[in-house]
Amino acid sequence: MGAQLTLVTIGLQVYDITRSTFAVALVSGFALVPMIVFGIYAGLLNDYFDRRTVLLWSATISWSCSVALAILAWLQVDIAWPLYVLAVIGAVTASTSATTRFAIVPRLLPARLLPAGSALGGITFGVALTVGPALAGVLVAVAGFAWTYTIDAVLFIAGFLGIVTLPGLKPEGTTTRPGWASLKGGWDFLRTAPNIRTSFAVDIIAMTFGRPQVLFPAVGALVIGGGSITVGVLVAAGAIGVLLSSLFSGRVTGYRWHGVAIGWAIAVYGAFVAGMGAVFGAMATGWFGPVTSDISGANIPALILAALMSAGMGASDNVSTIFRMTMMQSAVPDEMRGRIQGVFTVVVTGGPRLGEMVMGGLAGITSLWFPPVAGGLAIIVLIAIALRVQRAFRAYDAENPTL
Repeated sequence: MGAQLTLVTIGLQVYDITRSTFAVALVSGFALVPMIVFGIYAGLLNDYFDRRTVLLWSATISWSCSVALAILAWLQVDIAWPLYVLAVIGAVTASTSATTRFAIVPRLLPARLLPAGSALGGITFGVALTVGPALAGVLVAVAGFAWTYTIDAVLFIAGFLGIVTLPGLKPEGTTTRPGWASLKGGWDFLRTAPNIRTSFAVDIIAMTFGRPQVLFPAVGALVIGGGSITVGVLVAAGAIGVLLSSLFSGRVTGYRWHGVAIGWAIAVYGAFVAGMGAVFGAMATGWFGPVTSDISGANIPALILAALMSAGMGASDNVSTIFRMTMMQSAVPDEMRGRIQGVFTVVVTGGPRLGEMVMGGLAGITSLWFPPVAGGLAIIVLIAIALRVQRAFRAYDAENPTL
């Protein structure tokens, strides 16, 4: 929860300093390449060292970033570049932690429980995404940035309790020291796994063209109104969608044709992205009256509609994630799991940042409503093409998993 609180707060603070949506997009842009590099390297580490130790070190560095953000805010350092630096370090450690956690789960659960485990992870993630952003929006509006970062640093400590109670988790099978040979081994394995590659590709499509979250600070200030509280509501609505789709995922996770399920879930995600853009476009006409950056000046019907679109995005993306994670965790052997999970983490964490750059940059030269409308429609078309071309992915059967 603390990590989500920080992510939203950094975006709000950068916008408060610069008043630029593109500057907010750069928070993700600067972190993209380091996340890719360290996400892959984290996979090499996890296929050689004890995964519990790797997770503990990455969490420690991430917590240090939270402490540094709090100190800067208390000292009232109102310049953006330290926020960018700490956002990059935090993104790198988050990428490492995510890779490690994903690689650990199949060691703790039997194969038949992996879909349920993925759904449970969605519940945990949904709770964190619901409370964290909502708390960020409220705390920034009421108490300011310094107290918000301080609370994040305190909340982060609870995460260490779960890590230290894990057993030792050294990788099984033949291990290779981190380096070129280990990297090449992972790449050679991925070349023989077309279904895994396709699962990465369709997620990249969704994240590249469907990340309107970077627009939320400007939407809260200029389009719907409500300022930081609107940002918190929209992000939290997406998390509620994740949570609800996980709570009611029992019947869904029993569906054996995972490739088809992934394709449909991402197409629905694209429809909700385009719907959110349509809400922004309707408000941009000015027909529904002026708005202000405090919640009393927000257009509540538009906020509700945008929140529903955000909830739909969260739910459909979570369904896709459950099936993609189950596909990977059940088909990939343990000695390769860290490296393949590293690529997966790069996709699921780096993809959104690439998408935020695309959305923020395109909004800067067009409007706030056009990028999500065009991006959502692009997702629907590209996913339809991918399912048409990749017949093996469309025929993937969870009862007989193949790479």
